[in-house]
Amino acid sequence: MKYDIKDIGLANEGKLRIEWAGKQMHVTQLIHDRFQKDKPLKGVRISACLHVTSETANLMIALKAGGADCVLVASNPLSTQDDVASSLVKHHKIPVFAIRGENHKTYYRHIGAALDHEPHVTMDDGADLVSEIHSKRPHLAEQIKGSTEETTTGVIRLRSLEAKGLLLFPVVAVNDAQTKHFFDNRYGTGQSTIDGVLRATNVLMSGLIFVVCGYGWCGRGLANKARGMGARVIVTETDALKALEAAMDGFEVMPLAQAARLGDVFVTVTGNIHVVRREHFQNMKNGAIVANSGHFNVELDIPALKKLSKQVRAARTHVTEYTLKDGRKINLVADGRLVNLSAAEGHPAAVMDMSFANQALSAEFIVQSGHQLERRVYAVPKAIDENIAVLKLHSKGIRIDRLTKEQSHYLASWEMGT
Repeated sequence: MKYDIKDIGLANEGKLRIEWAGKQMHVTQLIHDRFQKDKPLKGVRISACLHVTSETANLMIALKAGGADCVLVASNPLSTQDDVASSLVKHHKIPVFAIRGENHKTYYRHIGAALDHEPHVTMDDGADLVSEIHSKRPHLAEQIKGSTEETTTGVIRLRSLEAKGLLLFPVVAVNDAQTKHFFDNRYGTGQSTIDGVLRATNVLMSGLIFVVCGYGWCGRGLANKARGMGARVIVTETDALKALEAAMDGFEVMPLAQAARLGDVFVTVTGNIHVVRREHFQNMKNGAIVANSGHFNVELDIPALKKLSKQVRAARTHVTEYTLKDGRKINLVADGRLVNLSAAEGHPAAVMDMSFANQALSAEFIVQSGHQLERRVYAVPKAIDENIAVLKLHSKGIRIDRLTKEQSHYLASWEMGT
């Protein structure tokens, strides 16, 4: 078995980490148990480009239990948990190509290893596998039944391919499932982003001016968590409806050019490029902290920050201090990469449980129905989304009401009015 990891000797530590996460991933465990019995993925080669974490490990173990032949590579150079990668290789015989801190060349060599697997199904977190297939290995598309995509950023890239008529196989947008973005993006990103900023900087959140760039589901969660810790929260947006929603939710809303002069901490969660730019860095307070919780570090114009600086040094683990020419200092966290995974441990396992349940069941859906699907981006089937919600409620011991026959009839009729 080929693999490329940091140190196989870390496997026992990784095993404990995987087991700990698994105890909180009740839905994924239920799927694992059914997969182990029914083998719905028997003989299916799956190449996954995801964050190599303990939660992802539980997904990969479930897929293998379902009969899949899996390969896992990292979707971000700074998110890999090396001990987890080692345990997957040693204890579960799943090939992993991921090393925390790997350079750009190694990252794409690992992407290549995932595609050398000649997958029937791909799983992406940012659409790098799909993009590589479309740009360099289009011949692989002939045998690919379909793909799943975990992130907002990836779905944007894939919808662009679809709109241009270039998409070579169907994709299920796991990111758009309600049991994914309602919980993963809002509760997961909100908590884990704050966790990453605090671990890296150890600042007191209470009383700070916290600027959230973007008010999608991730921004909503982050703004609420920051407010809950006592920060004064400012939201910046380019979408009028989202800006209005932020204002109605009780947050200050203003252009980033104005917020740049006020903020103590800035976090981008937009999925777009160069949100925080040269003109914003130039106006920030001395000691401002800047981080990103969107998929790619391009949300921050880091080259512009470097050009503005006369000195750059590592101030703390995960914090780079840029001294501007007038002496002001700006602290960049985790080199602008996903702060929740680079400086912390990512989302809590209980949240990733639903995201990865969507991944597993969407993979099963693709295997069963891929031949009927067109070359477009699909939503997760409603039945899968609802089933995951039911399983999650069951795992938490929560019961809900059911519609009576009378109520069901009323909701389905047009005859009954006031």
